[in-house]
Amino acid sequence: MDKTRGSGVQSLDRALKLLEHLADAGGSLRLAELESATGLPLPTIHRLLKALAHNGFVRQEPSRRYALGPRLIRLGETAGRALGTWAGPRLAELVAEIGETANMAVLESDAVVYVAQVPSAHSMRMFTEVGRRVSAHSTGVGKALLSQLPDDQVRELLRRTGMPARTPRTHTDPDVFLAALAEVREQGWAVDDAEQEIGVRCVAVPVAGAPTRSALSVSGPSGRITAARVVEIAPVLLRVAQGLARDLSGDPPA
Repeated sequence: MDKTRGSGVQSLDRALKLLEHLADAGGSLRLAELESATGLPLPTIHRLLKALAHNGFVRQEPSRRYALGPRLIRLGETAGRALGTWAGPRLAELVAEIGETANMAVLESDAVVYVAQVPSAHSMRMFTEVGRRVSAHSTGVGKALLSQLPDDQVRELLRRTGMPARTPRTHTDPDVFLAALAEVREQGWAVDDAEQEIGVRCVAVPVAGAPTRSALSVSGPSGRITAARVVEIAPVLLRVAQGLARDLSGDPPA
């Protein structure tokens, strides 16, 4: 009985890893690509994918590539709402300390999706609808999210989405954008300097160690979030992001 239970747990663990690889790919993968990524035998991968497809968690395309299935949509929407609820107190903490609107966003397929927000008390403030999808290349949260991916995956995402200019300051060259991501990885935070909207500056950080790739940000008019103030805001964001990562993982406070 113990052996059967252990085998079942191992199969579940492997199936979940397959789902994660499909999600990381941002599209679909062939069996051989999944074999290379996981190191699992092809018969095992095929058996697990067949079971996942039977339950709607995976679908096989006409090209015989495998992609995430429609049954995950409801799970993702519910988890996204829960994630926003958990983030609320941390976003309120940011607003209290910094005084600007705070957001949480995740990377969903090729787009950035805002899952939670706490607005500032200023009459002139930034407002982004929860659930809104935006481009990754033109936003601070997008940079913070993409900084968690290897460059080859970022290039592939940019190839799929393109890099339309939202403002004259938007990065539209992949090489320039990847250089900006290298800076984000080195310093730990990202800045959207009027790249998504003229007159708006945003500071964002990845939530390292969170169960899903996510980022926190504060945004406001460039007149209030000056370039000099960015270096004051970034450490606060990093501290709060570490606290949120602990909240999501269930770890006790440090």
